[in-house]
Amino acid sequence: MVPNPTLGWERLQDVFYRKRSEYTMMWTDDIDLSEFIVAGAPYGGAIALVRDTSRPMSYRGPESRQKMILIYSNAGELICNVPWDKGAIRGVGWSNDEQLLIVSEDGNVRIYHDFQGAFTQFSLGKEAEDHGVAECRFWGTGLVARLSNNRFVTISRYDEPRPRLLAEISTTAVELHGWHIAPPSYTLSRHVEVFVGVNSTINVIDSMESQDKRLQEGPFTHVAVSSNGALLVLYTSYGKLYVISSDFSKKYSEYDTGTLDSPSQVLWCANDCVVVAWENEIRLVGPGGGALSFYYDSRIALVPEADGIRIISNDKCEFLSKVPDVVVDLFRIGSTAPSAILLDAVEQLEFKSPKADDNIQLIRSNLNEAVDACIKAASYEPERYWQKRLLKAALLGKSVLELYSSDEFVEMCEILRVLNAVRNYDVGIPITYEEFLRLTPERLIDRLINRQRYLLALRLSDYLQLSTDKIYIRWSCAKVKASTDDDNAICKTIVKKLSAVPGVSYEEIARTAYDEGRSKLATLLLNYEPQAGRQVPLLLDMEEDEIALIKAVESSDPDLIYYVLLQLRGKYSLAQFFRLVNDKPVASAVVEQLARNDGPELLKDFYYQDDRRADSALVIYREALLLDDIQERIDKLKIGTKIYQDSKDPYPDAKAMEDHARLYELQLGYEKEYKTTFVGLTVAETIKKLMKNGQGSKASKLKGEFKVPDKMFIFLKEGTYPVPKKN
Repeated sequence: MVPNPTLGWERLQDVFYRKRSEYTMMWTDDIDLSEFIVAGAPYGGAIALVRDTSRPMSYRGPESRQKMILIYSNAGELICNVPWDKGAIRGVGWSNDEQLLIVSEDGNVRIYHDFQGAFTQFSLGKEAEDHGVAECRFWGTGLVARLSNNRFVTISRYDEPRPRLLAEISTTAVELHGWHIAPPSYTLSRHVEVFVGVNSTINVIDSMESQDKRLQEGPFTHVAVSSNGALLVLYTSYGKLYVISSDFSKKYSEYDTGTLDSPSQVLWCANDCVVVAWENEIRLVGPGGGALSFYYDSRIALVPEADGIRIISNDKCEFLSKVPDVVVDLFRIGSTAPSAILLDAVEQLEFKSPKADDNIQLIRSNLNEAVDACIKAASYEPERYWQKRLLKAALLGKSVLELYSSDEFVEMCEILRVLNAVRNYDVGIPITYEEFLRLTPERLIDRLINRQRYLLALRLSDYLQLSTDKIYIRWSCAKVKASTDDDNAICKTIVKKLSAVPGVSYEEIARTAYDEGRSKLATLLLNYEPQAGRQVPLLLDMEEDEIALIKAVESSDPDLIYYVLLQLRGKYSLAQFFRLVNDKPVASAVVEQLARNDGPELLKDFYYQDDRRADSALVIYREALLLDDIQERIDKLKIGTKIYQDSKDPYPDAKAMEDHARLYELQLGYEKEYKTTFVGLTVAETIKKLMKNGQGSKASKLKGEFKVPDKMFIFLKEGTYPVPKKN
């Protein structure tokens, strides 16, 4: 018989709290939390254990000396070991995407992107390197580190880490105590703010200034900001606790714990109450000063969640949270809420009692509200028995209503199936409904993929109608890394598995194979990549340049062809580059166009290696016409003529270029002799000008040399031939 949910409730003032057991820990007896720093990922994520070097620990052989970060599920199942070789650890935290962050004393930060050991690293800057990191505080997308000189450094985004030094503390004689952070999303400035216990007061520090709030009740050894950023709890060295607004404008409550023992943690249970933890006690302090205690036999660690507190002990993983009002109305003894009556109607119906119909009629006017309440309450109940009972009650009420949309009911059924699947012992993700809505289904699937729970991720994605491409790709990457089979066998296995997903990209899998030193496998996999734009960059990285060029040409994408050719142009000598593209007509045409844009020298070289004499000579001809110096122009034209003449095949343009050079030479001679301009005139204009200067013999000689027709020469001589004017 499943117990009534109220058996685990504890009253704190006018609200109820419940501490429910999620898992009995499966880890070995060697795990004693008193010897570890414990950090839990948000949204029911994994637990990281790091040896606390400041505490004495029992000796368990040489392996106990090895620096190792242990990653466990919430059920105590070992996910992975992360070796550590970077010195003293000063901060352990998690991002919203369940990426582990380790901050070393020298200011280096490692971000582990998965549970297979892949990481990136960055530094907190020169100040951190010079003075060293003392401790850190984390939020979903960033961190703040306190340095040994009591300066603070912040990183607001892990994907783009840009260390920023915060303002100095305004007080000269500084004695720092507890401190905490308010993430940028909860501050008016939209920048992170640090609340620091300084001497007997609190300073609020951001990137611009440090404000002394001039409090007198300190020193404050522990500071904590509520999850919505509106409230602040201050814990003093003499055991008093104050709850104030985060802008310091209002004091809400004061509580004396009655002990001088310093707590291990002080934090918020959502936004509802303050939780103070000692070695073996948890005390909840309500808004009105009421308190509720839970005791343990060993040290505990608290992990704040969006709607409660995760409690990690040597034996159990528990979840402490406020009982939602909708659940209280349903299960409270003697409740007359419509939802409670509807739930009772289900029980009466099972006994075939006519009272079931009486209950329905009693709440007929509020039946819609009762159905909604039962559906909502089902989301807060971890026990499947009560989930089914509440949904059955909602189904009964829905069947009586004439007009009621079933969308919310169907959606809740789907979500509960997903939540129950990931809450199982073998997965160990005790995510709540509220956390699921914040995390989103896609990111939950990502967490399953990181744990290599590919089959479950695939089934949940199909159930929720999400894309499965990422799951198949990550499975294939893991297969490439782990398998010892030959390349052809692995490729065949992956292609067979991915054939169920049309259009899936092989690029990431091939890159993984290349990174693992399996170039042949990478090449085989790239043959199945449907998008050339994904094939080509990796082929270039693999130095398969000719294949990359062929793939680019086959894609008929001009931008991709340009990209490959530009990469190859910068990599090879000119001769090697031309040889590579010479037997590829499309690539050659693109190179020719590139050469036209780049300048005549490259174009001449291209035509020369391709044995295109006429085209090369034409380039020289156009180049010559752009020169200002006439002698240089003549020399260029002669070079072009020589290229024509060296060719085995006759070119009619060769004579025209030779005549042009000869005309320039004659015109230069005329200019020197007659001190007037001739260069730039046509043959007809030159003859006419010579006639005007009384040089008929030279005009006749020019006529004969350039084979001017007699009729045209007579017209020029008589001045009746129309000589076209230049624009």
